Amino acid sequence: MTLKRLLPLMILAIGIVGFVALRLTRPEPPPAASQERSWRIAVQEVRLGEEVPILPLFGELVAPQRVTLTASLTAHIAERPVREGQRVAEGEVLVALDEADIAPLLAQAAAEVADLEAQLANEALRLESDRAALAREQEIRDNAARQLERTRSLVERNLASRADLDGARDALSRARLTLTTRENAIAEHPARRASLEARLARAEANLAAVRRDAGRARVTAPFDGIVSDVRVAPGDRVASGATLLSLYPEAGLELRARLPREHEAELLAALSRGESLLARGENGARFELMGFAGEGDASGSEAILALREAAPGLRPGSLITVTLARPAHPRALALPYSALHGNGRVYRVEEGRLVRLDVERLGETRGADGEPLALVTGEALVDGQRIMVTHLPNAMQGLRVEVADAADTPEEPEG
Repeated sequence: MTLKRLLPLMILAIGIVGFVALRLTRPEPPPAASQERSWRIAVQEVRLGEEVPILPLFGELVAPQRVTLTASLTAHIAERPVREGQRVAEGEVLVALDEADIAPLLAQAAAEVADLEAQLANEALRLESDRAALAREQEIRDNAARQLERTRSLVERNLASRADLDGARDALSRARLTLTTRENAIAEHPARRASLEARLARAEANLAAVRRDAGRARVTAPFDGIVSDVRVAPGDRVASGATLLSLYPEAGLELRARLPREHEAELLAALSRGESLLARGENGARFELMGFAGEGDASGSEAILALREAAPGLRPGSLITVTLARPAHPRALALPYSALHGNGRVYRVEEGRLVRLDVERLGETRGADGEPLALVTGEALVDGQRIMVTHLPNAMQGLRVEVADAADTPEEPEG
């Protein structure tokens, strides 16, 4: 009975001993070698050269040479043969005022001049008459004085009454008063003539102004341009100085765009050197930077770009986007934006490893097919270097990479 009980335990012990022996005598597997992962990337060879950075600008078209044409006289509109947006040639009639409203104004101004000319002629005749009457009135005064002396002598001899003496005195006083009035009239002649001459000059000036305004009753185009802001129609009555319409030359359009302050000094220096800075719009229009507005603010200044080559559909008030060519940089490199890691860092490939390079961002340029490229420069850039243009979120100094063939397109790693 005791043997039967110990047999299972002996079998279990023999099994354990055999398992331990097998574990101890098994062959050791060779150690696994660790393998570093490499990333497939695309590269671009460095070719430094002169590049032109561009600056996107957004602004409004204005017409600084726009003229506002107004009514020269109060009158009705007889005709307006043009419409909004119409191109007109210099000298072409834009608006005509009614002649029936103008003729009475001319007649009234001419009549005022004629009346004052007649008054001047009458003043000359009056002067001649006063001078002739003066001599006779002096004789009358002298006779009255002699008559007073005779009457006084007769009164002293009691041959005449006191009433006769008083009458002689009154006659002399009246003669003297008449003579003084005549002398004053002659003395006032230069002042009266000067006043009439001044009024005549004013009337002649008024007549000239009315004739001038009447000559402007047919409003013509002062230059080749485009009609805008039409405010009147045939039959309307307008006051003197009322706005009729506006006209602007298409070639005189300007683009006013807000320019970031960090680029202002660079562009001003280029303009002072006589460089021509051109901008191209999305619609094909070409502009040239002429300068900056007289006032600015903390965000920047307003750039003034003159239209050099028109495009269809350009009108004052239009909002357009242009790309301004900034001054060229003699030692620059255009890279896809995927090559940038951070604001100023790229990687070159050397012996299958990444080497960090610090660069300076110059701005943006356009590739051959119009795609945007980042423009960079830096002392560490040398012709012939290979710059990684695949964006690796885990890029770091010394990372192992594998340059893909030109025909291959390396997959962008997931971020």
